[in-house]
Amino acid sequence: MTDEELSIRQKLKDNFVHYASKCLQIRTKTGAVEPFILNKSQLYAHSKIQEQIARTGKARAIILKARQQGMSTYIGGRFYHKTTHNIGIQTFILTHLANATDNLFKMAQRFYKGTPDPVRPIVSTNNSKELIFGNIDSGYKIGTAENKTIGRSSTIQLFHGSEVAFWANANEHAKGIFESVPNAPGTEIILESTANGIGNFFHQVWQDAEAGISDYIAIFIPWYWQDEYQAPIQDDFHPTAKEMELREHYNLTYEQLQWRRLKIINMSRNGQNGEKSFAQEYPSNSTEAFQLTGEDTYISGDLVMSARKCTCDPYGPLLLGVDPARFGDDRSSLIFRQGRKTFGLQSYVKKSTMEIVGIIVTLYEQHKPLKVIIDIGGLGAGIVDRCNELLPEGVVVGVNAGSSPLDATKYSNKRAEMWGLTLQALLDEPFELPDSDSLHADLTAPKYSFDSNSRLMIERKEDMKKRGLRSSDEADALCLTFALPMTALVPKNAQSNVVKSLMSDLNSKSNALRKSRM
Repeated sequence: MTDEELSIRQKLKDNFVHYASKCLQIRTKTGAVEPFILNKSQLYAHSKIQEQIARTGKARAIILKARQQGMSTYIGGRFYHKTTHNIGIQTFILTHLANATDNLFKMAQRFYKGTPDPVRPIVSTNNSKELIFGNIDSGYKIGTAENKTIGRSSTIQLFHGSEVAFWANANEHAKGIFESVPNAPGTEIILESTANGIGNFFHQVWQDAEAGISDYIAIFIPWYWQDEYQAPIQDDFHPTAKEMELREHYNLTYEQLQWRRLKIINMSRNGQNGEKSFAQEYPSNSTEAFQLTGEDTYISGDLVMSARKCTCDPYGPLLLGVDPARFGDDRSSLIFRQGRKTFGLQSYVKKSTMEIVGIIVTLYEQHKPLKVIIDIGGLGAGIVDRCNELLPEGVVVGVNAGSSPLDATKYSNKRAEMWGLTLQALLDEPFELPDSDSLHADLTAPKYSFDSNSRLMIERKEDMKKRGLRSSDEADALCLTFALPMTALVPKNAQSNVVKSLMSDLNSKSNALRKSRM
């Protein structure tokens, strides 16, 4: 083999994107067989996974996607490349249905059939269940999620879990076949699926990955990245206010809006809610995909998305909200707010109270906020006591979410009041939020109701967890920045008529909001 041939072979081994375009063939949606050129969604997923491998030496990824975006094809090609270029690699494919598993396995067989001779390994077994490359002791096995014990006795290096949200026995597989993949460099577990409601295994893994409390990275692929998801504009097409909002948020074309509208029409048959069906099957963000119960969530996703796209100048006193972790998987979350601008969102897991105190003190020394407002529930009381010892007098404020609100005629407790004022700030645009999926999910998670006295009630964290949702730690940290009355933030000699007028305006908006939701 010449030096040039060696160089070509080495590039094919080291660069999957290049290898796919030169050595792999796929069947497109139109039925044509073409070289595998990665699309935008596939390239994005590939870059995220490669970044994780560079950091950790292994891949643990969960991909939330719209329908038919080529994630199974990407993972199939990726794993074929690794299986045929390394010694002793066992690859396992597990899907929700037998025919889906067969389709992915046939894709691997098609890859092999089309591989150029110089880079094609020698096959020793090729049947409906196995594809073994005897000369390198590597190969494939497959299974379906209906079998609880599938793969338990195997040792697997590469695992592809497809349409995980629809798996039967998902928790059993987490204790079984997932444990067959060693926690070692070079191993990969990649899970992909469209969403299928909340509280299931896929949703739980996604929440942990999105919150940064597991080994998995969360990769979201929006529908509008697909070039083919557009349609010619019809003569009677006039964008609605909702469509124009989507166009602004996601930089959509009118052709994409037309395609979306036609899909919603098709999904609205037989009494179905086409808008909600589209959001689940073709989400624009992860919160859309995991739809909750709809109108009974207190803060809407559209409102949060508007704030994520907004930019505001800071003004007034700088505040730091801190929601310390209560339990093992909860996060300790911190965020700054200055007027209508929020920034500096941070979340930590498994930090001791003294470590959180150290983070708070460091942030205070860097930014000098007027107030550090800390939830004293759970471990928060100890953090408040220690911060009071280390920070200037009057800076630290402890807040009990279950205590009485300032306005007991509108709110059932302090938690409801803080959330109510947060919603009020979001409604009174502009308001800037960090461009964070995890904060977005937290803000749109809690339900709301009213008590017998028509006072707002916000769902407790404990009840959210019973529904399969994580604790809304990041949102609660933000809400804490609304815990104090304006009189506590403005010197008495500065409480002018302007301030009083602003407070009156806020109260009027709160009354109007409460009436609209009753």
